[in-house]
Amino acid sequence: MKDYHINIFYSELDGGYIADIPDLAHCSAFGDTPEDALKEVQIAKQAWLSTAKAEGKSIPRPKYRPAIYQSAS
Repeated sequence: MKDYHINIFYSELDGGYIADIPDLAHCSAFGDTPEDALKEVQIAKQAWLSTAKAEGKSIPRPKYRPAIYQSAS
């Protein structure tokens, strides 16, 4: 199974890095470095998936691809 795409970007407003997973609504995390943000969003992803399973909600399949990769398919 293909894994979920993760975006990581610097936020001036927050003074650190934000990582998010577009396929999982509201799944994001903060870190002082890109590596910290990635580590934290991996934890958030597991929590998101576990909670969705426990509540009987459907788990979206990984499908998000940034525009730069869409033409390469």
